[in-house]
Amino acid sequence: MITIVSDTHSETGHELTGRTLEAVQAADLVVHAGDFTTEAALDAFESESNRLVAVHGNNATSGVLDRLPKVRTFEENGIRFALVHRHRSGSTGLELLGRERDADVVVFGHSHRHLVEDTGEVLLLNPGSHARPRGGLPTHLELEPREEGFGGGVRRRDGELLQEFFVGGVVES
Repeated sequence: MITIVSDTHSETGHELTGRTLEAVQAADLVVHAGDFTTEAALDAFESESNRLVAVHGNNATSGVLDRLPKVRTFEENGIRFALVHRHRSGSTGLELLGRERDADVVVFGHSHRHLVEDTGEVLLLNPGSHARPRGGLPTHLELEPREEGFGGGVRRRDGELLQEFFVGGVVES
């Protein structure tokens, strides 16, 4: 399983609870789309995760900036992901980033609102925020490997499934 989080904004540790903490601990890979804020939070995620792929955000201390890139690309289960915290040009800029990186999926944060959007060129995924959600829904994403791609879900901290989708084909609502 891949667990995707963003915008955890902590001064001391990961501060995760509920299903989000369980998903991070159980995941083969944790993807963090930025805004750990401090090295203590980054260290806490590294210790809770089997494997962590992350970028820094716009609220990062110098220690986090030194340790993490602004953008990165990785591949899992035949799907190529681009990871960034934010892009100033919105969905269009994120789609262009996906094309530049030859990505199937662009994972991003910053808005503190979950989003699953198929642009026709790339799938845009935003896990929302566990710590400071906008709209009142603390969320994360879970991706379960399938024969091809991943089955995905937007989940609340309490475990409620808000939306299902597929990574590697047509988005299902």
